[in-house]
Amino acid sequence: MGNEAHFYLEKLVLCILESSKTALNDCRKRLIEQFGVIDFESEPFEFTFSDYYNNEMGTPIRRMFLSFEKLIKPEYFAQIKTKTNQLETLFAESKKRKINLDPGLLNQSRFILASTKDSSHRIPLADGIFAEITLMFEKKTFRPVEWTYIDYKSPHYIEILNKIRGIYREQVKAGEHIRV
Repeated sequence: MGNEAHFYLEKLVLCILESSKTALNDCRKRLIEQFGVIDFESEPFEFTFSDYYNNEMGTPIRRMFLSFEKLIKPEYFAQIKTKTNQLETLFAESKKRKINLDPGLLNQSRFILASTKDSSHRIPLADGIFAEITLMFEKKTFRPVEWTYIDYKSPHYIEILNKIRGIYREQVKAGEHIRV
C-alpha cells in the first residue's frame, strides 16, 4: 500500500487572448491583485491559429503569457479557473468576452491547462473544472501530446513555456517549491 504524498508548489501561468488593450490593462491589474507579482510577461502577438473566437471577441486577437512569482498549491487550480472565468465576465461587453484567460500549472515535467469542458482525456477537479496535461517535458523541451491544441504545439509557445520553466527551475534551486 502506498502512502499519500504531499504536492509540490507549482508555477501559475495565464495564457491570455485579448481583443481590447484597455480590457487587458484593467484585467492585468486585477490579476496582480489576485495572484501577486508577475515574473514573466511575453509580448502580445497576433493569434492566427483559429477563427474560433472571432465572432465573440472581434479582431484582431492577440495572445500573451504571464507567469507569477508566487508558487501555488496545485489543489487550488480549480478555484483559480473559477476566478479567471469571473474576470472574463467582468470585462465582457454585451456578454461577449474581450479577454479569454486560460490558467495553466507548470512544473519541471508538465504543463497543465484548466477547462470547463469535459472530454475523455480531462480529469475532473472540482466545481465543473477539469484539467488536462497539455505538454510534457522530455528531452530538454516541452512536447505535445495527442490532444494538445494546435497553437500549444507551435515552437513559439513552447519556447515561451520553456523560458517560464527556467524561472521555475531557479525557484526550485532556491528551495521555493516546497512540499505542501
